[in-house]
Amino acid sequence: MRDAGFSDLVFRARQVRSASSDYDLHPDFRSPPPRNLRPAAVLLAFFEAPDGLRLILTKRSAALRHHPGQIAFPGGKVDSGDAGPHGAALREAEEEIGLARENVEILADMPAHETITGFSIVPVLGRIRATFDPVPEAGEVEEVFSVPYSHLSQPDAFTVESRFWQGRRRYYYTIPWGPYYIWGATARILRALAGAGDR
Repeated sequence: MRDAGFSDLVFRARQVRSASSDYDLHPDFRSPPPRNLRPAAVLLAFFEAPDGLRLILTKRSAALRHHPGQIAFPGGKVDSGDAGPHGAALREAEEEIGLARENVEILADMPAHETITGFSIVPVLGRIRATFDPVPEAGEVEEVFSVPYSHLSQPDAFTVESRFWQGRRRYYYTIPWGPYYIWGATARILRALAGAGDR
């Protein structure tokens, strides 16, 4: 599939009309409101490469207490000193992978994603302006890599898998790439961006 570029990326992001969540495939897991979700943001940082647009992702350290070894976007909770979700996403990307905030052009936001761990995450799409050498944050990020947007933009590349969690079977989206097993909230946000409207 030929990469359609940043215009297609922004168009898809703006077509995502509704919020997503870790509960999309099993709404019975969700607790009744109010849930007091904590605000967070992630940066979907894209850059131009010879084979088209590519997205930066990280592999979390296996030593972390939460989500060890999982594939994730740079990001985290919104702190009081952040300028909203954009500020949080840019700060976290700078801390986690050494991506200077002035090297990122914000393109669009997607509706928030609710996680099973109690966060409301705003996905912030950005364009990396100039080449940079990732510097993984010691102790938190094991690896920084990239995936072609041409792969991520194909709904058929996503599958639904399951595992037992808290005594019940939990279903979730996956979109593997090479040796990387991309699943959970990361895959669900990417699925929304791919324009796959069915849940």
